[in-house]
Amino acid sequence: MGHRLTQIATRTGDAGTTGLGNNQRVSKNSLRIHALGDVDELNSFIGLLLTEPLPDDVRALLVAIQHELFNLGGELSMPGHQLLQPEAVLTLDQALQDYNERLPRLQEFILPGGTRAAALAHVCRTVARRAERHVVALGQEEAIHDAPRQYLNRLSDLLFVLARVLNRHGGGDDVYWNSERLRRGGAA
Repeated sequence: MGHRLTQIATRTGDAGTTGLGNNQRVSKNSLRIHALGDVDELNSFIGLLLTEPLPDDVRALLVAIQHELFNLGGELSMPGHQLLQPEAVLTLDQALQDYNERLPRLQEFILPGGTRAAALAHVCRTVARRAERHVVALGQEEAIHDAPRQYLNRLSDLLFVLARVLNRHGGGDDVYWNSERLRRGGAA
């Protein structure tokens, strides 16, 4: 089963470079490392979200997502390898469909808030979007597979939907934007 870390403080990054899974050294400011860092940050925020009281199905989905994000990070750390499979994107598509069907149709923009769990899901969503932007930028410089970009795109959408689900989990609702249009009675 692959390499295991036996030493954390190696001091090999003191000069501003870091090692990839293929033993190549790259700048810690490279697009690849930015994308990797964003995926790691996203996974960490999902871990924080998992400390909240959640419906069992949402919890199981988020745990599975954490494993897929680790695969995505592994793929980013080993140029040319494919660890995140296209089926992972299909799983998110199915979850999006299932959870969307349970929610009322959006009538207005919503603010990132409500319950603590929903607010954390929105933080995860924004980090997923940043990770997606860095993966897109990396893909413009180097050849990468489609699944990482697609996965992050679907995941950010799913996290938005899950925030809505989590706001309703305790009987609440979305936090709606107090728009000028609504204050005027809906006139465009």
